Amino acid sequence: MADDIDDLLDEVETKYCTRGNTTTGSHKRITANKPRNRARLDDDIDDILREDDDMPQLKQLDIGSKTSVDGKDNQRSQSSRKCFPVYLGGSSCVLGLASSVNKRACDRLRCTSCDFRVSQFDNFEWHTSTDYLFLRNNVPDFEKLKSKLKARKGVRAYCCQCCWKSVPDLVELKDPKLKWVCGKH
Repeated sequence: MADDIDDLLDEVETKYCTRGNTTTGSHKRITANKPRNRARLDDDIDDILREDDDMPQLKQLDIGSKTSVDGKDNQRSQSSRKCFPVYLGGSSCVLGLASSVNKRACDRLRCTSCDFRVSQFDNFEWHTSTDYLFLRNNVPDFEKLKSKLKARKGVRAYCCQCCWKSVPDLVELKDPKLKWVCGKH
């Protein structure tokens, strides 16, 4: 297969790669390089592979393992999981990674509109006088936000710098005004 690709590339070079000759105005073809001696190339590859004394030995990784060679958690596989569908929930709802089977309120929400992490306050709801400018100036400082929060058992108040919502029960996030997505777990 590699020989076929090399032959195809050589053919393309000879047919389509030309240089203009400035003195005569005619075109001269670029000649393709002679193919390397395959036996010599294979010998060179074998020599490189045998030079493993200079390289540190790596431990074999188990495909199902969640730890890397140095023993640390594999952050890439852990951080690539997202909630689907995304749920919001009251303070009695379990937080975490949601799926169609495990319905949990997402605790890693991020707003795509203002690019802020969504703050959550258990056992609070937003006062009706809450507005965009108030949130823009005060998020994420709870001490400043608590002037517009009312205590209410079982409710969770969500907000970013541009939107807010109070949720008493587990609901799927379908409100088109809320541009919140799971920020990966």
